[in-house]
Amino acid sequence: MSPHTLAAYRRDLEQLTAFVERETGRIPEVADIDHLLLRRFLALLGKRAKKSSVGRKLAAIRSFFRFLVRLGVVEKNPAELIATPKKENRLPFHLDIDQVTTLVEAPQDEDKHVLRDRAVLELLYSCGLRVSELTGLAIGDLDLSGGMVRVLGKGGKERIVPVGSRAIEAVRKYLEGRGDPAVSGPLFLNTRGRRINRRSVARIVDTHVLRIAAFKRISPHILRHTFATHMLEGGADLRAIQELLGHASLSTTQKYTHVGIDRLMEVYDKAHPKAHTKKEG
Repeated sequence: MSPHTLAAYRRDLEQLTAFVERETGRIPEVADIDHLLLRRFLALLGKRAKKSSVGRKLAAIRSFFRFLVRLGVVEKNPAELIATPKKENRLPFHLDIDQVTTLVEAPQDEDKHVLRDRAVLELLYSCGLRVSELTGLAIGDLDLSGGMVRVLGKGGKERIVPVGSRAIEAVRKYLEGRGDPAVSGPLFLNTRGRRINRRSVARIVDTHVLRIAAFKRISPHILRHTFATHMLEGGADLRAIQELLGHASLSTTQKYTHVGIDRLMEVYDKAHPKAHTKKEG
């Protein structure tokens, strides 16, 4: 698993430990934790966290106790029979073409950091990259002449993604502003000359969202949703979008189909001979 996943699971278990300590009034032992205590913990979480977050925490706890059962530390898993809460069926938010164009074109200065911001925004939207994939890029991963980028996705899976001409131009200008960087070095650097991280990317997005005052706040991941939505609305095959996004399962990609449902219904109404029933009279 990725370091981010491991850190999240550790935080989940530490949160459970703190809860049990408050409930029992002593440093907790695993024997103190039964399914009733777990239900109270999850009920408390449900009041202030999304169902997806509660589900992830339950998965971490369930896996932890499964591990303890294998070691013989406990006899049974108290989380095994607790149902995972159903996720909210919310549609992923995305920007329309005018909004995303305004955002990615917001950095207009020739300062090297502004050039970097423009390249970051263009690449996120052009390729639909995860933030972790973007921050992990080396200069040598980009083939500017061929218009391709090699991406290391979840589970260490590598994929090749096309890069749009505007993103290529933005990256080329940024690299020219850096002089002659080593091919093996990080593609994007922070103000201290080190590889940028997730927080750096979030700040870049926030900075330019505030400058154009178009939205209250959006996450860098919204650009990934926007990429997928615009590809789908442009007629791209869902399987192709799955490959571009690096999704292991098509069901993960299918959530983007809900965004374009109005357009799909319009196409269906026009194309299918039985889409409408004849009006009586």
